[in-house]
Amino acid sequence: MAVKLITAMLYFVTVFYLGWRGWKETKGASDYMLAGRSVNPFIMAMSYGATFVSTSAIIGFGGVAAMFGMPLLWLAFLTIFVGVFIAMVFLGKRTRRMGLTLNCHTFPELLGKRYNSKFVQSFSGGIIFFFIPVYAAAVLTGICRMTEVSLGLPYEWMLIGITAILSLYVITGGMKAVMYTDAFQGTIMAAMMLFLLGYTYYLLGGVIPAHEKLTAMSHLMPQALQKGGIFGWTQGSAQGTPLWLVIYTTLVYGVGIGVLAQPQLVVRFMTVSSDKELNRAVLYGAIFLLLTVFVIFVVGALSNAIFFDNFGKISIQMAGGNLDKIIPVFIERIMPPWFSAAFLLAMFAAAMSTLSSQFHIGGTSLAHDVSQVVLPTKRDAKQINQLGIVITILATLIWSWLLPPSIVARATAFFFGLTGAAFLPAYVFGLYWKGMTKSGAKVSMVGGFTVSMLWMLFIHKKEAVAIGLCKALFGKATLVADAAPGSTMFLLQWVDPNVVALPVSISIAIIVSLVSRSLAEDHIQLCWQNN
Repeated sequence: MAVKLITAMLYFVTVFYLGWRGWKETKGASDYMLAGRSVNPFIMAMSYGATFVSTSAIIGFGGVAAMFGMPLLWLAFLTIFVGVFIAMVFLGKRTRRMGLTLNCHTFPELLGKRYNSKFVQSFSGGIIFFFIPVYAAAVLTGICRMTEVSLGLPYEWMLIGITAILSLYVITGGMKAVMYTDAFQGTIMAAMMLFLLGYTYYLLGGVIPAHEKLTAMSHLMPQALQKGGIFGWTQGSAQGTPLWLVIYTTLVYGVGIGVLAQPQLVVRFMTVSSDKELNRAVLYGAIFLLLTVFVIFVVGALSNAIFFDNFGKISIQMAGGNLDKIIPVFIERIMPPWFSAAFLLAMFAAAMSTLSSQFHIGGTSLAHDVSQVVLPTKRDAKQINQLGIVITILATLIWSWLLPPSIVARATAFFFGLTGAAFLPAYVFGLYWKGMTKSGAKVSMVGGFTVSMLWMLFIHKKEAVAIGLCKALFGKATLVADAAPGSTMFLLQWVDPNVVALPVSISIAIIVSLVSRSLAEDHIQLCWQNN
């Protein structure tokens, strides 16, 4: 315990120093929101990766991998190919150029100025502000569960303590403090995950014996998962079954595609000074995600074999049925004692890097994109942004108390899917298609958001049952709950909202843009001035 506390103290001293340095270098709104547009490519890539890979990925999705197994490696592939290569090469450069040309400081402002629409800016800012606290709460829950298991400290104490620490440097230091600390924290994360993978394979006798052992354990897969369509941790699932739909529509598709429209990631493209920096950042970002997302999905699945060898139980049994505790229990019960302290710091790094970015983007969305557009004021922009961050932090803290167990991965998938449906067509078409109109953007964003929310409230079982609105209005858990078991209608309850909402959003964006009035030619030329 003493070693953990001393190591944690050294870590926080470093974080506060970097936060102080960010505060010293923050002179105006551009520094506060975009780090002066002059960030080193390594820092940008590490900040991008550390923001993307949080405790929701390591603790939450690591626990999901322990339950569903190796099929989650498809998500690891998408995070690298889509989340880094496609995002930086095909979207990042145009985002940086257009953002600089139009003098944009936030993702909603980029959309608003591209379409010359205050509604687009305020509507997108409102979605981010209202819903990012749910995603942030999932990340905060992940690190608090880790410290609960590792240090034996009460979950509620950690919620307040970690939130207070983050508040100090996010509110005062802005984007520079966020990105400096992200780079430091990302480096810790990558080093710890590399050791974790190597030691896991060492315990199981090597790569091939490890996977053979896990394959031979398929008969131990819980009956409920087998009935849902899972064959085993390496064998995958039966196509078209409920759990196949959960894995591939919610976890792989929803998160793997939704990453392209994550406002806290998009804004990082506007922090570098040239396309050359983005090119350099691709390699750094890909390596980082390979060492984090890929590693934790493999380790999560293999944890079943190690737990069974040592305790005669699979992972979900060791964690008492709570997915969010599988990785923390694995670290505490299996890994060397010194690694427990180091990994705890890596999880602090993962949580703090993502939370700082979430608080920052949520606060600036409220202050810069909603209040400044709807209710313009002459007050200092930095102070307004700081107030927005405070409100976002408080909302996150409340959600962290309300969310149920085993929620980390699902809350993350919820936000990724929602933003994908609402923002992705307007964002991508806005960068590549001059014919995308203001009306097309508005209808696409509102339509994608509406379809996504309606599907969650009345069709998708997890959210519909938890919220209960469908039950209250129609007397049944979902609108298709009474369909014949195994039928297409019945299986819709496990189809992620984004599978329906994103195609709808894309279709209406194209149709409405083709029949609506184009933006002024001089405005289009301005947007494409550097593209």
